[in-house]
Amino acid sequence: MMNSRGLKLFTCEWLPKDKEPKGLIFICHGYAMECSITMNSTAIRLARAGFAVYGIDYEGHGKSDGLQGYITSFDHVVEDCSNHFTATSERKENMGKRRYLLGESMGGAVALLLHRKKPDYWDGAVLVAPMCKIAEDVKPKPIVVNILAKLCKVIPTWKIIPTQDIIDVAFKVPEIRHQVRNNPYCFKGRPRLNTGNELLRISLDLEKRLEEVSLPFIILHGEVDRVTDISVSKQLLEKASSWDKSLKTYPEMWHGLLYGETVENIDVVFADIIGWLEERCGLGNSRIEKQLKTESDDLQTK
Repeated sequence: MMNSRGLKLFTCEWLPKDKEPKGLIFICHGYAMECSITMNSTAIRLARAGFAVYGIDYEGHGKSDGLQGYITSFDHVVEDCSNHFTATSERKENMGKRRYLLGESMGGAVALLLHRKKPDYWDGAVLVAPMCKIAEDVKPKPIVVNILAKLCKVIPTWKIIPTQDIIDVAFKVPEIRHQVRNNPYCFKGRPRLNTGNELLRISLDLEKRLEEVSLPFIILHGEVDRVTDISVSKQLLEKASSWDKSLKTYPEMWHGLLYGETVENIDVVFADIIGWLEERCGLGNSRIEKQLKTESDDLQTK
């Protein structure tokens, strides 16, 4: 697809074979990752479970246009995802189907902001180790935030933010780390200055407004995650105004729950995800019922 800024963004889809999808799942990938390779196993599992799965590589990520690993504005990321996901949802063959967001790490922030943008549009979210608040012990002081913002005006694309090697601490299985390192569509190295500033800005913004989260959701988080803080997921569960919300934690599991663990552990995680989705697909849907009633009323008044 072509976005409003003239950049070509890569999109992909996985459909269940020879059957009508139970619902639609929209993937929001993590920072420096992409959909068609790293998230492929996730999408295949969900398609085999009967769901239509759709993904998009953000600007500067994967196979999309833009400087690799560079986020000009997180608002642009959300806008691009919203435009693609809503257009896909409103295709003729997808009308009347449930719509779920699946966000991993930074993609969890994208999913929450998509919900904020259209609070009544989505039927639920699966949030895997979501980035939605900066843990207190690593939160930068205000003076550091101010310096970062000023430097962004001068050298926004420079890769100078000192961080630990995310690949080493995110993915437990060495073979998966090797695959990510050898994937040319995954960004490696230190985060670019403006990208880091945007991630900080959005995390601080989400942290202040956790109570606005009102859609049904499940959070999944490894108990030894060293990338996103599990206490933050517990805070989201506590503060969100959703009536249908839950948190599933996994002892001894790391950050990359969807594809960075052993096969046995990944099977456990997906059993929980698919079970949660299928349980909600079996319930009545007030959003779809309201939509059908509106369409029926419109026809009667013509």
